[in-house]
Amino acid sequence: MEMQFQFGSFQSHLLSTTNSRIQCRLLQPRPSFGIAFDIDGVLLRGQHPIGGSAKALRRLYVDSTFSGTLKVPFLFLTNGGGTPESRRAIELSELLGVNVLPSQVVQGHSSFKSLLNSFENELIIATGKGQPDLVMSEYGFKKVFSIGEYASFFENIDPVSHYKSWTSKQAFNSNCNPHELMRRQSVLSERVKAAFVVSDPVDWGRDIQVLCDVLRSGGLPGYQNGNLNQVPLYFAADDLEYQGAFPLKRLGIGAFKIALESIFNRIHHIPLEYVCYGKPNPLVFKNVEAVFKQILLSHCDDHFVNKGDIEVNGFKKLYMIGDNPVVDIKGAREAGRPWFSILTRTGVFKDKENHIEFPADLVVNTVEEAVDYIFASEHIS
Repeated sequence: MEMQFQFGSFQSHLLSTTNSRIQCRLLQPRPSFGIAFDIDGVLLRGQHPIGGSAKALRRLYVDSTFSGTLKVPFLFLTNGGGTPESRRAIELSELLGVNVLPSQVVQGHSSFKSLLNSFENELIIATGKGQPDLVMSEYGFKKVFSIGEYASFFENIDPVSHYKSWTSKQAFNSNCNPHELMRRQSVLSERVKAAFVVSDPVDWGRDIQVLCDVLRSGGLPGYQNGNLNQVPLYFAADDLEYQGAFPLKRLGIGAFKIALESIFNRIHHIPLEYVCYGKPNPLVFKNVEAVFKQILLSHCDDHFVNKGDIEVNGFKKLYMIGDNPVVDIKGAREAGRPWFSILTRTGVFKDKENHIEFPADLVVNTVEEAVDYIFASEHIS
């Protein structure tokens, strides 16, 4: 009887202690924040993790498998691109050792989805590294050609194409395949309705030539424009430089835009018109707030994140961790509350002191230090 009584007392004590811990956990203030990570120069340099990025990201998951529920809503906000978000999520998962969902990947060209109603069934062309035509097709555009394929339908449009083995082979295939011949006839008689620079172009010379032809001819190279308006031109981003695997910064999509605009304005009587998406456009940051809410509702643990309060009042703070003051920090600053900018020294920015023109709210050495600061500020263990 004495042992039975002691066991019962122990069982009651254990139950009471467990309940107390649960109550304490529920009574702890649950944070209302999210984190947006730039990729190149913050998490990765080329294909290699940097700055303790893998370790930092693992802290954002509830369980040790890093494949399930999130402790903190986070996403990747990058001006990079050229591959669909679904494929980029797989790449990031493999490189960083955590399960990244397609919904957590926001690339520069993700904003192009908003133009689907205008150009869904129209002939459009897309340029950039990777698979720009596939990116646009997955967004729902029905009649999209890469600029390389489009150029192959117009003989001699690129006067130095015979020096390029890849374009010569493409032109040869298009002339021999009956299906491609039909596509060619369709393209040769239909005007391009819009041009998209999806990512960093690979063949600048060809792309500038073809875009100039398309834009100033009203969408059909080889014909005079007359009084037709310029074909709409959209850039996924405007980065002049970015940090890749090479020690020094590399020219980005913004550099291509400068080259195209300079040449177009020299050969055409009306200045080039275009629209740029991606960071630092404040609208990108505002639109991302809706993405954060979707991630919150679908993939976050109620015990760690205050879903109800966020649904009603919005996020109290959203952290932008980037390496480029002119892109990441400027965008977060112009977006205003609830954005808080953190600048790392692992990419474009390497100075000891804060950036003068676009100072961040916080400067740290690595992304791991950034996450340490966020967890301390938000009282997360």
